[in-house]
Amino acid sequence: MSNIKTAFQNGKAFIPFITCGDPDLETTAKVIRAAVENGADLIELGIPFSDPTAEGPVIQGANIRALAGGITTDKIFDFVAEIRKDVKIPMVFMTYANVVFSYDAERFMARCCETGIGGIILPDLPFEEKDEFYAIAKQYGVDIISLIAPTSANRIAMIAKEADGFIYIVSSLGVTGTRSEITTNIDEIVKVVRENTSVPCAVGFGISTPEQAKEMAAASDGAIVGSAIIKLLEKYGKDAAPYVGEFVKSMKDAIREA
Repeated sequence: MSNIKTAFQNGKAFIPFITCGDPDLETTAKVIRAAVENGADLIELGIPFSDPTAEGPVIQGANIRALAGGITTDKIFDFVAEIRKDVKIPMVFMTYANVVFSYDAERFMARCCETGIGGIILPDLPFEEKDEFYAIAKQYGVDIISLIAPTSANRIAMIAKEADGFIYIVSSLGVTGTRSEITTNIDEIVKVVRENTSVPCAVGFGISTPEQAKEMAAASDGAIVGSAIIKLLEKYGKDAAPYVGEFVKSMKDAIREA
C-alpha cells in the first residue's frame, strides 16, 4: 500500500477530488490517470452518498449523477482494485459515516487495505466520535484523516496531536464549492498544527484558481481541489479527462512556485 506521507515528500502536494462514477467509472479511470500524468500527488476519491451534507451544489450534482448511474460501494472497490494495477500514487476515500457503517466498518476497512486505499475522510464524523471507526481502521492500516475547520479554534491542537496521514484544513465555513476569495487565516491554523504534529496538512474547500492554490500551498503542505474539477466533468462528461489533466497541470505548476 502506498503511504499517504509519500505524497508530501517532493515539495507541496496537489490533491484533486474526483467523484467515482460521475458520469461513469470508465470516465473516472481516465480522469484519475490524466490527473496522475499531470502531477497529482494524491487522489481523493468520493464515494457517492444520497445526503452529502458537506457538499455544495456542484459535488451534490456529481453524487446524484453517479448514484443514478447505478454506482455502489462494491463497484467502487472493484474499480479501485483494477486501477491500482497502474496507478501507484496514494489514494484516499472521501465519504460519509453512514456509507462505512451500512457497508460494515470492518469489511470496509479490509477492502481499503486490499485495494491500497491509504486513508478515509469522513466530514460528518466529529473528532470526539472517531473511536467508532478508529481501532478498526488502524487494524487495517487505514488512516482516518482529521479535518480542522476555521471554527475548530481551541480544538486544533487536540485534533493535530492525534492526526494520521495528513490533516485536511477546511479553508472556509459552509459547504464545498469555489470561492472568489478565501479569508480564513490559514497561517494561524497551520502554526498551531505545526506546534503539535509533524503530520502534513493540506488546505481544501473553495480553491478554484492557480493563484488560490499557490497561496494555500504556500501557507501549508498542499492544496485540495474538488468543485472546480467536478465542474469540468459536468461540462465535458465522458470527454473530460484531457481538460482535467490540463487543469491539474496548471494547479501543480502554480503550487511548485509556492
